[in-house]
Amino acid sequence: MSKLINLKDKAILLGWIAGLLLIISTLWILSQPIITHNLLRSVNNVFINRNDSRRIIANIPVRSGKANLLGYWYSMNNSDDVMFIFTVFQDGVLVPLGAIISVDGDVMEVIPLSAHAVQIFGDLPESILQIYINRIETAANAVVMEGNLR
Repeated sequence: MSKLINLKDKAILLGWIAGLLLIISTLWILSQPIITHNLLRSVNNVFINRNDSRRIIANIPVRSGKANLLGYWYSMNNSDDVMFIFTVFQDGVLVPLGAIISVDGDVMEVIPLSAHAVQIFGDLPESILQIYINRIETAANAVVMEGNLR
Protein backbone atom coordinates (compact mmCIF):
# COMPACT_ATOMS: atom_id res chain seq x y z
CA MET A 1 0.00 0.00 0.00
CA SER A 2 2.82 2.43 0.79
CA LYS A 3 4.42 1.77 -2.62
CA LEU A 4 1.12 2.64 -4.28
CA ILE A 5 0.89 5.90 -2.33
CA ASN A 6 4.53 6.69 -3.11
CA LEU A 7 3.89 6.09 -6.81
CA LYS A 8 0.75 8.23 -6.65
CA ASP A 9 2.69 11.08 -4.99
CA LYS A 10 5.37 10.89 -7.67
CA ALA A 11 2.73 10.97 -10.40
CA ILE A 12 1.10 14.04 -8.84
CA LEU A 13 4.47 15.79 -8.55
CA LEU A 14 5.31 14.95 -12.15
CA GLY A 15 1.91 16.27 -13.24
CA TRP A 16 2.51 19.56 -11.41
CA ILE A 17 5.93 19.95 -12.99
CA ALA A 18 4.59 19.17 -16.46
CA GLY A 19 1.70 21.59 -15.96
CA LEU A 20 4.00 24.38 -14.81
CA LEU A 21 6.31 23.83 -17.77
CA LEU A 22 3.34 23.93 -20.13
CA ILE A 23 2.06 27.18 -18.61
CA ILE A 24 5.52 28.80 -18.66
CA SER A 25 6.18 27.83 -22.27
CA THR A 26 2.75 29.05 -23.36
CA LEU A 27 3.29 32.40 -21.64
CA TRP A 28 6.75 32.69 -23.22
CA ILE A 29 5.38 32.07 -26.71
CA LEU A 30 2.44 34.44 -26.26
CA SER A 31 4.62 37.23 -24.82
CA GLN A 32 7.10 37.33 -27.75
CA PRO A 33 5.24 40.05 -29.73
CA ILE A 34 5.20 42.27 -26.63
CA ILE A 35 8.89 41.63 -25.95
CA THR A 36 9.93 42.40 -29.52
CA HIS A 37 7.85 45.61 -29.60
CA ASN A 38 9.27 46.85 -26.28
CA LEU A 39 12.79 46.04 -27.45
CA LEU A 40 12.17 47.97 -30.67
CA ARG A 41 11.04 51.02 -28.70
CA SER A 42 13.99 50.78 -26.31
CA VAL A 43 16.59 50.54 -29.07
CA ASN A 44 15.02 53.45 -30.96
CA ASN A 45 15.09 55.50 -27.73
CA VAL A 46 18.82 54.75 -27.42
CA PHE A 47 19.32 56.00 -30.99
CA ILE A 48 17.26 59.14 -30.26
CA ASN A 49 19.21 59.89 -27.07
CA ARG A 50 22.51 59.59 -28.98
CA ASN A 51 21.25 61.82 -31.81
CA ASP A 52 21.70 58.91 -34.19
CA SER A 53 19.44 58.98 -37.24
CA ARG A 54 19.21 55.17 -37.53
CA ARG A 55 15.99 53.43 -36.49
CA ILE A 56 14.78 49.88 -36.44
CA ILE A 57 11.28 49.46 -37.77
CA ALA A 58 10.09 45.86 -37.57
CA ASN A 59 10.98 42.54 -36.05
CA ILE A 60 11.94 39.89 -38.56
CA PRO A 61 10.66 36.52 -37.37
CA VAL A 62 13.31 33.94 -38.13
CA ARG A 63 12.25 30.32 -38.13
CA SER A 64 14.96 27.75 -38.47
CA GLY A 65 14.91 24.03 -37.89
CA LYS A 66 18.03 24.09 -35.76
CA ALA A 67 19.11 25.97 -32.69
CA ASN A 68 19.82 29.59 -33.54
CA LEU A 69 21.41 32.49 -31.74
CA LEU A 70 19.50 33.99 -28.86
CA GLY A 71 18.47 37.41 -30.01
CA TYR A 72 16.12 39.29 -32.28
CA TRP A 73 16.45 40.39 -35.90
CA TYR A 74 15.10 43.81 -36.94
CA SER A 75 14.91 45.61 -40.26
CA MET A 76 16.26 49.14 -40.38
CA ASN A 77 14.53 52.25 -41.63
CA ASN A 78 15.65 53.50 -45.08
CA SER A 79 18.26 50.75 -45.38
CA ASP A 80 18.64 47.20 -46.61
CA ASP A 81 20.78 46.44 -43.55
CA VAL A 82 19.38 44.58 -40.55
CA MET A 83 20.16 44.69 -36.86
CA PHE A 84 20.60 41.71 -34.59
CA ILE A 85 20.04 42.50 -30.91
CA PHE A 86 21.71 40.17 -28.43
CA THR A 87 23.29 40.13 -24.99
CA VAL A 88 26.75 39.28 -23.74
CA PHE A 89 27.30 38.08 -20.19
CA GLN A 90 30.23 40.09 -18.79
CA ASP A 91 31.27 40.29 -15.12
CA GLY A 92 27.93 38.95 -13.93
CA VAL A 93 25.89 41.44 -15.94
CA LEU A 94 23.97 41.02 -19.19
CA VAL A 95 25.24 43.62 -21.66
CA PRO A 96 22.78 44.46 -24.48
CA LEU A 97 24.43 44.94 -27.86
CA GLY A 98 23.24 45.43 -31.40
CA ALA A 99 25.06 44.30 -34.51
CA ILE A 100 24.34 46.03 -37.81
CA ILE A 101 24.57 43.49 -40.60
CA SER A 102 25.00 44.41 -44.25
CA VAL A 103 23.14 42.89 -47.17
CA ASP A 104 26.13 40.57 -47.68
CA GLY A 105 25.74 39.15 -44.16
CA ASP A 106 28.82 40.90 -42.72
CA VAL A 107 28.74 42.64 -39.34
CA MET A 108 29.52 46.29 -40.02
CA GLU A 109 29.26 47.63 -36.48
CA VAL A 110 28.50 46.46 -32.95
CA ILE A 111 26.69 49.05 -30.84
CA PRO A 112 26.24 49.06 -27.03
CA LEU A 113 22.55 49.59 -26.21
CA SER A 114 22.61 50.92 -22.66
CA ALA A 115 24.64 53.31 -20.55
CA HIS A 116 26.15 50.40 -18.66
CA ALA A 117 26.92 48.62 -21.94
CA VAL A 118 28.82 51.69 -23.13
CA GLN A 119 30.98 51.54 -19.97
CA ILE A 120 31.66 47.81 -20.27
CA PHE A 121 32.02 47.72 -24.07
CA GLY A 122 35.61 48.97 -23.97
CA ASP A 123 36.52 46.25 -21.47
CA LEU A 124 35.09 43.39 -23.53
CA PRO A 125 37.92 41.20 -24.79
CA GLU A 126 38.26 41.46 -28.56
CA SER A 127 38.32 37.65 -28.79
CA ILE A 128 34.88 37.35 -27.15
CA LEU A 129 33.47 40.04 -29.41
CA GLN A 130 34.97 38.32 -32.47
CA ILE A 131 33.36 35.00 -31.45
CA TYR A 132 29.95 36.71 -31.34
CA ILE A 133 30.60 38.46 -34.66
CA ASN A 134 31.50 35.16 -36.34
CA ARG A 135 28.38 33.47 -34.95
CA ILE A 136 26.16 36.35 -36.05
CA GLU A 137 27.64 36.37 -39.56
CA THR A 138 27.18 32.60 -39.84
CA ALA A 139 23.57 32.88 -38.68
CA ALA A 140 22.91 35.85 -40.98
CA ASN A 141 24.29 34.01 -44.00
CA ALA A 142 22.25 30.90 -43.17
CA VAL A 143 19.09 32.96 -42.72
CA VAL A 144 19.71 34.95 -45.92
CA MET A 145 20.20 31.71 -47.86
CA GLU A 146 16.87 30.44 -46.53
CA GLY A 147 15.23 33.69 -47.63
CA ASN A 148 13.88 34.49 -44.17
CA LEU A 149 15.78 37.69 -43.55
CA ARG A 150 15.15 39.81 -46.62
